[in-house]
Amino acid sequence: MEIVSELRYPSRWYTKLLMLILALAFFAVLATSAIAGFLVYRIIKPQRSSSEISLASFPGHPEIMDFQVPGLGKREGWFFPGMRRGPTIVLCHGYESSRGELLTLVSALQDHQYNVLVFDFAAHGANSGLTTLGYREADELHKAVDALATRDDLDSTRFGVWGYNLGAYAALREAEGDKRVRALVLDSVYDEPEQMVKLGVEHNGLGTFPFMVWATQLSFEYLNNSYRHDPPLSNKLLALNGVPTLFIQALDDPELAATTREMFLKAPQPRDQAIIAHGNFVGLSDAEKRDYENRVVSFFLLRLPPTTAKFLE
Repeated sequence: MEIVSELRYPSRWYTKLLMLILALAFFAVLATSAIAGFLVYRIIKPQRSSSEISLASFPGHPEIMDFQVPGLGKREGWFFPGMRRGPTIVLCHGYESSRGELLTLVSALQDHQYNVLVFDFAAHGANSGLTTLGYREADELHKAVDALATRDDLDSTRFGVWGYNLGAYAALREAEGDKRVRALVLDSVYDEPEQMVKLGVEHNGLGTFPFMVWATQLSFEYLNNSYRHDPPLSNKLLALNGVPTLFIQALDDPELAATTREMFLKAPQPRDQAIIAHGNFVGLSDAEKRDYENRVVSFFLLRLPPTTAKFLE
């Protein structure tokens, strides 16, 4: 009883010091939790960029292609026709990007007679909602492939997918479970969405604060509790056996470059790697974009060549 009384009404110096330490610890935990909650909201609700273009005046004769994603509603894709009965490349934009920022890559692929589809993930471009940093985005990609497979003007069994960070995670997650994906380009891929949460905390300048990364990741995991048992993508890389995969490492993003290299080393054959100075296709200079587009197009031409069927008019 004397101990309880002393804790309730501290009179000794060491008890007062202990209570002060406990109070500071309590407020530190409270502040960390509040900041982590704010950070995770900023991460899963990224600033959206506009992706509006006039399809009527854009070259390549694009058309709007809608598809439904259960629980998320309608998605609007832009379909750029290529060779009739030929393969289709689906481009998956990165975090805080949108479909409209990939149009030069679309043109480079369409010029080589590929059918191409681009669309916006949840919380990006024209779409509202929250991002799961790859979990639900893979479902969006899967429904896009399903919708494409119903068309009679393309090969419903031959798809290629390109993706950058968020898009690369969704692309790999989809490819590991969908045999229709025959070729894959993964630029700055990560193994688990929590890695992107960590990068988001560091991007906000709070990565050095004690327990901040851990608290933010814990908040993100709580919000995505239904995926808590999902293993890292590297655990299922053997599912890519026979699927040509190009891993692109950007030296100016060392953390994702390291993860991409680890994934490359674990991936089955056939696999290729490319090391580039600067990542993020959207932010490349014109010369760098041309080199990048040539690398991606060359990979698909080698690994997923178009057929000799008639080009759509």
